[in-house]
Amino acid sequence: MKFKKIVAGGLISLSLISQSSILAFGEIVTYEVKYGDTYWKISNRYNIKLSELMSTNSANQNPYLEVGQSIKLPYNLNEKILYKVKWGDTYWKVSQKFNIDIDKLLKANNANSKTQLNVNDVIIIPIENNYRTHTVKVGETYWKISQLYGVDLNKLLDVNNASQHSQLYIGQKILIPNNSKIERSTENSDVNKPYVTYTYYKVQKGDDFWSIALKFGIPYYELIRVNNMSQSTVLNIGDTLKVPVHHVPVKDTPGYKYGEYLDWWTEAQYVVPIGKVFKVKDFYTGREWNMKRTIGANHADCEPLTKYDAQIMKEVWGGYYSWNSRPIIVMVDGRRIAASAASMPHSIEYIKDNNFNGHMDIHFANSTRHKDGEIDYKHQENIKISAGLK
Repeated sequence: MKFKKIVAGGLISLSLISQSSILAFGEIVTYEVKYGDTYWKISNRYNIKLSELMSTNSANQNPYLEVGQSIKLPYNLNEKILYKVKWGDTYWKVSQKFNIDIDKLLKANNANSKTQLNVNDVIIIPIENNYRTHTVKVGETYWKISQLYGVDLNKLLDVNNASQHSQLYIGQKILIPNNSKIERSTENSDVNKPYVTYTYYKVQKGDDFWSIALKFGIPYYELIRVNNMSQSTVLNIGDTLKVPVHHVPVKDTPGYKYGEYLDWWTEAQYVVPIGKVFKVKDFYTGREWNMKRTIGANHADCEPLTKYDAQIMKEVWGGYYSWNSRPIIVMVDGRRIAASAASMPHSIEYIKDNNFNGHMDIHFANSTRHKDGEIDYKHQENIKISAGLK
């Protein structure tokens, strides 16, 4: 089908349109062009500078729109949110989602109580005192930010037009609801010590205790325990689970070459959860390679990420894999954690095509062996070496 082309901003000379960049601290939402739309009309509807809109869409040399075309709408979070309507949304539901007066929402969109919303419509959410902004830093995800502010993850995703698969980029601004509250455990009230807060998660299709625990970086038995459930409990879509969030403050070290001495049970297993990718540095040689924690309860069971990583690790151990342990530094999310590793592959394997048939062991302070639940004293000695305590 051939769509009619519409000229943008008919009487405006393109020579007068500046080449200004997207708003500082700006965000983007996509908009589907409708019949009769022009860049001028769209800029007026959403209160966006015409120059900003056209520059964002590289339209200064091609000011034409086609019905059904997707264009980018830049907006400033300090002024408003541009929200893309989802299935089931009404103005009332959106007003509740964003904690805004329904009359103010309708007025901002030149709408009334009878106005219908369609999936993928873009509407304006006026910014009041209900939100603050957060600038994304390296390594941050929506999950990590939700824990930083004690915000329900689903709420955070909703107000930022995001899903659990959405990516963040450094310097991006996102909205944080001001009325969020952290439910903090009274077990560890000293902020210099690890402490626990709680968030809530609504069960989705395909979820089980294991997948939810992996998503939040906690042991699945802990998730079961805090919800007073058992392994046989059946989860239903829409159920709400209480999820513990472990906050592990950074500890001082004797110097940069050393790592933080973190207790496995209350600290390290939450800094390096199952599924986490990190870098290992051999304490003596300085050689580095990439690893992933794929399983492990008493200590971290890990696998080299690639063939190249497996080869470096093998070279560190003198050209062969060994049960002999060495002090290492685990480098993760900008932190350096004291640890000890043995390189011998054994048992369960998750990563294929890395020339490493199984997983290897990484121990942290006070971690134990899987076979008998006892301390491995050689590993613990190595950890103190890499922590600068020996």
